[in-house]
Amino acid sequence: MKTLVEAHQEFSLEKAIQDHLVGTPQAINAYVECCARYLGQHKTALIWEGKQGESERWSFEQLNEASGKLANYFLQSGIQAGDCIAGLLPRTPELLITVLATWRIGAIYQPLFTAFESKAIEHRIEVAKTKLIVTNSEQRSKLNHIHIAQILTVHHDKYSLKTDADFWQELNTKDAECPAVMRDFDDDFLMMFTSGTTGLAKSVPVPLRAILAFKGYMTHAVDLCEEDSFWNLADPGWAYGLYYGITGPLSLGHSIIMDERAFNVDQAIEVIQKHKVSNLTGSPTAFRMFFGFKEKFNTSIKQHLRVVSSAGEPLTPEVIHWFNHDLNVNIYDQYGQTELGMVIANHHALAHPKKVGSAGFAIPGHRFAVLNAQHQEVKQGEVGTLAIDCSKSALFWFKGYDGQNRKSFVGNYYLTGDMVQLNEFGGIDFIGRNDDVITTSGYRVGPFDVESTLLECEEVLESAVIGKPDPERTEIVKAFVVLKPQYQPSEDLNQKLQQYVRSRLSKHAYPKEIEFVKSLPKTSSGKIQRNLLKQQEIALQQIQRAC
Repeated sequence: MKTLVEAHQEFSLEKAIQDHLVGTPQAINAYVECCARYLGQHKTALIWEGKQGESERWSFEQLNEASGKLANYFLQSGIQAGDCIAGLLPRTPELLITVLATWRIGAIYQPLFTAFESKAIEHRIEVAKTKLIVTNSEQRSKLNHIHIAQILTVHHDKYSLKTDADFWQELNTKDAECPAVMRDFDDDFLMMFTSGTTGLAKSVPVPLRAILAFKGYMTHAVDLCEEDSFWNLADPGWAYGLYYGITGPLSLGHSIIMDERAFNVDQAIEVIQKHKVSNLTGSPTAFRMFFGFKEKFNTSIKQHLRVVSSAGEPLTPEVIHWFNHDLNVNIYDQYGQTELGMVIANHHALAHPKKVGSAGFAIPGHRFAVLNAQHQEVKQGEVGTLAIDCSKSALFWFKGYDGQNRKSFVGNYYLTGDMVQLNEFGGIDFIGRNDDVITTSGYRVGPFDVESTLLECEEVLESAVIGKPDPERTEIVKAFVVLKPQYQPSEDLNQKLQQYVRSRLSKHAYPKEIEFVKSLPKTSSGKIQRNLLKQQEIALQQIQRAC
């Protein structure tokens, strides 16, 4: 096995381009890289498990034909290269066809997670200037009061409202031939959003050069091999699922698995066994749930499960031990952000020291640093802010929020906002966020989104939202609410506020706990001190455990 040191020494951007792309920095197309280059090899691209028990296999050739027809529909609808097309779709073949067709014409694909409600959707399409949304009949009602020029809907039955163009009817009338529109390395092909603490979700445009970085993670950290049966548990409505459940593996000519059903342990085991999954990736939340139902895993899984990769937050030692000793497989922590993709990892394909609880080392093509308050690099054993050294990271691609907001950059460094320790091996031990973004069940939730939604309720005067530590979900969303004088706290009001956020924002972002308070702690300038509220919760939990 090659060492990590050797991989870093051998890396060059020019060699990576030559070895891994059919395009060039001046002429590249994501559809070509993820589909067209593999035509004629008669390989499976998609394995789909439907929520009604259906199961389908799609070849690269079939996706080429379907995406060509949809691409022609987009062109005839006036969509041009550089425009944004959003997908509000579950994990179905139509989602993948939409992604490939968007890229084919040089447009930008924008994922809309199906748990989002109208407020979250409206903000994202306004910022992205989205020209068209592809959705299905179940999700369509969320767009009823949103101004969007064009909607293409996947109708599932004859009783669906046919106010929009019908996905499959339109495809059946279009030609499958559609030349790919070549773009530049720095042109965008994805439009992501990430939650923050001081405002609404910010856009993260992803340029085509990021495909090289995605490939690097898949090969070095995930160790995706041609003979693997690969499954990424993450939803493609989020960065990890879209970057590494679709783009990364398809760019390597590897098949992907999509399970339309909502995640649960029994169904996940069913898929793993049915497809003899050997390479599995996902969030620590999913793997903690596996551990919680470990008695369901039989010995047959040991025969094919080879490597497991985890991204989102640190794994617990108990989960790592169970995978190692009961399933006879290594599960490794890896680190990234929507803004970066995955940049630090314990690498399955490269030899280096592996430390339980450590995020690992920089993936070739990247260099990290740990900075103190003066933005100076710290020594081994010291704690500071994790940063990416942009000047020495050839695969770094983040331009800034909304394409130009570079407040998170200092000199040559991008500041991740995560507190870490530079460990004895020169790797990273994760300590925690130094901002207030909440990580719950693998999802990142910005407190401002939840707070602003609560303030839409007539009873609410002020609100503050934090992540309360939780052993199963990492954190749960907890809201502190100050009511207007004419209203009194009650269980009915608690449930009303919870349901409002669920229906207005998203099902994963609503506050699982609400505490009604008389006032909120604030700075002299009037900023809410969420950190004090979180410290209060942690202290209370410690007291409760002691009792």
